[in-house]
Amino acid sequence: MARRYDGRTTIFSPEGRLYQVEYAMEAISHAGMAIGILSSEGVVLAAEKKTTSKLLEQRSHEKLYKLNDYMAIAVAGLDADANTLIHYCRNQAHSYTLTYNEPIPCEQLVQRMCDLKQGYTQYGGLRPFGVSFLYAGHDKHYGYQLYHSDPSGNYSGWKATCIGANTANATALLKQDYVENCSLKEAISLAVKVLAKTMDSASIGADKLEFGTLSAQADGKIIYRAYTAREIEKLLADEDVKKILEEKEKDS
Repeated sequence: MARRYDGRTTIFSPEGRLYQVEYAMEAISHAGMAIGILSSEGVVLAAEKKTTSKLLEQRSHEKLYKLNDYMAIAVAGLDADANTLIHYCRNQAHSYTLTYNEPIPCEQLVQRMCDLKQGYTQYGGLRPFGVSFLYAGHDKHYGYQLYHSDPSGNYSGWKATCIGANTANATALLKQDYVENCSLKEAISLAVKVLAKTMDSASIGADKLEFGTLSAQADGKIIYRAYTAREIEKLLADEDVKKILEEKEKDS
């Protein structure tokens, strides 16, 4: 039945489904996992990097990106689609600041991005963007915020969520262990444990993970900080994380 209705993004099936959008979401389900956790002191973004070759030189982050001084983004899906949308999002934020002389509210920037994504699901000759995002942000209206958007153009606010592969297991762990208004340190620890339990690889190192936090400095300025390989290795040296990895190695 699907083959009769999946040739165009503008054709609904009799069940009211857009198959091209569902195919885009399926592509995302095979990407490396990304996790976002909201705390009272900031937002944590963590992601699994899937290295295609040892010969490939990684000079930049491939899963976590800084949008501006108060927003960052985690990606799951097609890198080329992500680069196009990230460039658009940065331009929108910069244009708003030049026009109104103040930072764009986080939700408004997310909505602009989703308006573009939704447009690619309703015009002929286009295909949906095969990428989902987690947005970590802060503004004067709602403080720290975490949003998720998908190829259909839908977006929603979350306390903790994930995108990419193995999301069912990761979501179950987040529901079980997440504590509302937790500290930034507790949120980082939870993100590490969830990745350690749900990643397909039994051995996890700094070369397979990316970490970043959006939080306030001592002077109150909000900044996004990407973790170095050495800092990630320190997170993985936690005793609880070591036990999880040892159990995975035994099971495999």
